[in-house]
Amino acid sequence: MTRKTDILSPKYALVTGASRGIGAAIAEALAAEGFHLYLTCLRSADRLAELAARLSSAYGVRCTPVAADMGDPKDVARLFAQIDSLDLVVNNAGVSYVGLLHEMSDADWQGVMRTNLDSVFYTSRLAVPLMLARHSGRIINISSVWGTVGASTEVAYSASKGGVNGFTRALAKELAPSGIAVNAIACGVIDTEMNGFLSAEDMEALRAEIPADRIGQPSEVAEAVLSLLRAPSYLTGQVITLDGGWT
Repeated sequence: MTRKTDILSPKYALVTGASRGIGAAIAEALAAEGFHLYLTCLRSADRLAELAARLSSAYGVRCTPVAADMGDPKDVARLFAQIDSLDLVVNNAGVSYVGLLHEMSDADWQGVMRTNLDSVFYTSRLAVPLMLARHSGRIINISSVWGTVGASTEVAYSASKGGVNGFTRALAKELAPSGIAVNAIACGVIDTEMNGFLSAEDMEALRAEIPADRIGQPSEVAEAVLSLLRAPSYLTGQVITLDGGWT
């Protein structure tokens, strides 16, 4: 039987922020499709190593876990020194910040931008030459609906994801002549540890606002990634909303 991935012949994928939540779900979905994986995280190296070992055993693929700060160009360069071929990049590394803007420190602002936006630049900058060499590839950026509409008390997060959306659209135009598609998935409320600061009452209030009448699951973001992977390269430069009709 021919694998779905054999149609495009993608074999190697990089998923950043892969130790949990959306990143881990994407990694598993790609492993199930036969991808060999490079997986990164910043603080949960043991957890990432366990995930990589489990995926390798379950799906017969090579999984390389790398503890790296994707907002640090030196760490990103160290990662890419191990990579010879790359068909797909999923820029998923992210951090949230909730608080009033006038109470936010310089370090907090820079940390959000470094993790959510700078990482997309550093990773894409080194991934693009590998894709250009083959005249094919996919870059998928995990964004947020707040990057489109903004959120009170999440100004830095909203600004960083708005930057990701603009980055996506611009890079797509730059790479389209080379057959490389660049898209983003703007997630709504997804059931992850990042939302752990919300109380049960807060989550219920959010659920009540969502037309789909439920919170999204990481596995659904992973399915959206697979859909973009299978789409023609003519589908590029899009920020696709995945929020149950919320926004």
